[in-house]
Amino acid sequence: MRKILFVLPIILFQFGFLQSQEKFNEVKFNIANTIAIASVELGYERFIDDHQSLEGVLLINDRINYHSEKGSREFSTQSYKLGYNYYFGEDSPASGLYANPFLKYRTGEFSEDAPDALEPEFSGDIITDMNTFMIGLGGGYKWNFNNTFVLGPFINIARNFSEEVKDRFSAIEFNAGFNVGYRF
Repeated sequence: MRKILFVLPIILFQFGFLQSQEKFNEVKFNIANTIAIASVELGYERFIDDHQSLEGVLLINDRINYHSEKGSREFSTQSYKLGYNYYFGEDSPASGLYANPFLKYRTGEFSEDAPDALEPEFSGDIITDMNTFMIGLGGGYKWNFNNTFVLGPFINIARNFSEEVKDRFSAIEFNAGFNVGYRF
């Protein structure tokens, strides 16, 4: 019994010490797109090991290929992205160059006033259904400061599978930004 009472606190202390050193979660925010186009991009990563993670990202006001909302054009879209990250850096956990294959689903619509010259009998908005499934590949670089704060640029390219979106915009979508993150 004495051995258990002696060994148990040591094991709990070591487990607590090791647990406090390991950081398995990261929240991140794409500050560049918020400043440039008023799009909010929030992400969460769960690390599998020092070189791999799974991520989920919520994109509010997700604009395809950075199209502007000048005049009477408006995006009312949200996207959900699930991805896998593989980090190639060796210096610190989950840092350096990384590759990011992902799946993304966008919901919402794009509306714009009908040009009078093209459709004089139509006086309302032209609405494009933006619901689409995408598959893509991204990459970037992540600087890791004391395994607590992370910064880094990224770029993504994806193919959407909606005929309506492809007819109005493009089948290929581009996204880039600069993430600021915190690990815990």
